[in-house]
Amino acid sequence: MTYQRWTLRTENTSYTVRLSPDGPWAELDVWGPLGVETGPSALDWSHRTHFITPADAAPAEYLPYGLRPFNGAELVAAGADRGVWWDFAGAEEGEGTLRLAFTDDVLGLRTVLCYETVPGTDVILRWTEHTAREELRLERFDSAAVNVPVTAGARLTYLAGQWSQEFQRTQLDLTRGTFTIGSTQGVPGHAYAPWLAIQDGAAGAAYGIALEWPGNWHITAEAEPGGAIRVRAGRVPHEGAVTLAPGTTLTTPRLACAFSPDGLDGLSRVWHRYERRLAGDRLHRTRKVLYNSWEATGFDVDAAGQLELAKVAADIGAELFVVDDGWFTGRGDDTGGLGDWYPDPVAFPQGFDRFIGEVRGLGLDFGLWVEPEAVSPGSRLHAEHPDWVYGIDGRPARLVRNQLLLDLGRPDVQDFVIGTLDRLLGTYDIGYLKWDMNRPPTERGRPGDLDAEHVAGYLRVLDHLRTAHPDVTVEGCAGGGGRIDHATLARTDVVWPSDNTAPLDRLSIQHGFLHAHAPHTMSSWVTDAPGVFDPRPRSLAFRFVNAMCGVLGIGADLRAWTPEQRAEAARWVARYKEVREVIHHGEARLLGSPADPTCGVQYDAGDRTVVAALSTGRLDGAPLVPGRPDRLRLRGLEPTAHYRDAATGTTYGGAHLLHYGLPFVWSRDHDADLVVLTRE
Repeated sequence: MTYQRWTLRTENTSYTVRLSPDGPWAELDVWGPLGVETGPSALDWSHRTHFITPADAAPAEYLPYGLRPFNGAELVAAGADRGVWWDFAGAEEGEGTLRLAFTDDVLGLRTVLCYETVPGTDVILRWTEHTAREELRLERFDSAAVNVPVTAGARLTYLAGQWSQEFQRTQLDLTRGTFTIGSTQGVPGHAYAPWLAIQDGAAGAAYGIALEWPGNWHITAEAEPGGAIRVRAGRVPHEGAVTLAPGTTLTTPRLACAFSPDGLDGLSRVWHRYERRLAGDRLHRTRKVLYNSWEATGFDVDAAGQLELAKVAADIGAELFVVDDGWFTGRGDDTGGLGDWYPDPVAFPQGFDRFIGEVRGLGLDFGLWVEPEAVSPGSRLHAEHPDWVYGIDGRPARLVRNQLLLDLGRPDVQDFVIGTLDRLLGTYDIGYLKWDMNRPPTERGRPGDLDAEHVAGYLRVLDHLRTAHPDVTVEGCAGGGGRIDHATLARTDVVWPSDNTAPLDRLSIQHGFLHAHAPHTMSSWVTDAPGVFDPRPRSLAFRFVNAMCGVLGIGADLRAWTPEQRAEAARWVARYKEVREVIHHGEARLLGSPADPTCGVQYDAGDRTVVAALSTGRLDGAPLVPGRPDRLRLRGLEPTAHYRDAATGTTYGGAHLLHYGLPFVWSRDHDADLVVLTRE
């Protein structure tokens, strides 16, 4: 049988779509390494359908309710009738692009399935465009459906958790039934990341998806009756449905689809390469070693105390000093001040300009914390513009963290936020901005597609910052890792994965984070915080090596550190500066997991390999009883090459490091190490 077929190719993969011979829909033919398109499809089905329709059994790329009534549809629209029945209306192919159009002439709806490859990566972007001839109510409008061929059920890997315990790598075997993750908190949320990996069983090739949307979302995986795994993903409107006006087009968020034959570890490097692409020219901006004052001072911010911290931070090698919450008028605690973004004249009696100048005089760049979406009920802003706050007429305003949320979907609120940031960045010599967000929207109030409008306002402000203040580094934060997605990562320089900075807790958070996101995006601090979930003590070296796995920061009260601790910190900061380019731009490999006695991360760039190794388990008892060093087997090295550790003078064969691994002798006082190998 002859049918239309289109193939998209990335650096190492092929993705082939065909027009189904069984109905008016597109379906996946093959997806895998280059050349996989030669041969019969692994997703071909028997064409026998009892108690379901052919569309319900097909590996369809996107189908409406109407054609696919039983096994889950990506599009549910209602006009006079609830349902869409469409016909194929043509294809447009370009360099690395594909557009497949379908129309329902009765309903007056045109839907276009859009595909685009990302140069230099193994990522394909997918989204849909819906255009109405007459007013329609869209009850569901996912971005795409992703089909994965499996033989005996799927191993799903996702990132779950809660505030202070984000990005916990979690796995589930799905042989039948439905699995769903998502958020209705107006941000991706702390409970789940908008990311999913699918494997055929416990090992082998990995398929991944990630939704580019900093609002409400879902990812739903279904093990369908014929054994296929089909994943649907998209945004979730706060109001339950969206009205599509005549002549307008609704474009769904982009869904990034990735494949690696090298399992989860290989898939992580596909995502890292994609996020380096998202960074564009800003990727090669040096991410400075920062000091943040929050854990040292909390809301007790004044010029004298901040300068005392800045002097010690400069002495140990920090390059950037960030004043966190508490710098503005009315902010003695978390009950006031938000919205009135003016430096507190009591805290800075000689002026904020003078204070910043003194910080910069220490050789430090200067950064500031803001929470632009938030407002305190007692603020001047709230008194002047109570209508700017989300709320329902006749209902009490609900406080979360003693604050309310601005309706960023309103253009006048966006203009206020832009004007506020322009004023701060234009008046003061600020090189770094930490954007925080500490409460979800609850009562939205006015009619409209408010989740999408808030997202559009948030992205408009970030885009303005990139254009109007291109030299300012922007950090994305939402009570920790509550808003981390590709739309945010494309517009910020780093993100804050969690408010939890305790060493072993943070190790678990970062292990999950690095499965989905690149090291150059991961801000991580060294602090004195005790463990919340794993209270076992760890050395200062452990805290530094752990934080050096991304973008190094320090948040401890340095005034309380001993001279010996400060000297050790200075040595670690200096070592980090020597290798950060490898960490931020090299190929990262996750070695083991926090559940293992020894785990780490390997970074390779050019002729250098950097290994961050961390001890999490029991000691071997040496020298009192016989014991052997723990070892981390490295990966991706040339077996016949030699690698030299200049710190110890040891030379290793590549085969030795691949087969036996790097040895580490741990003790109570030596629970982490950073090894730099040079290929000879």
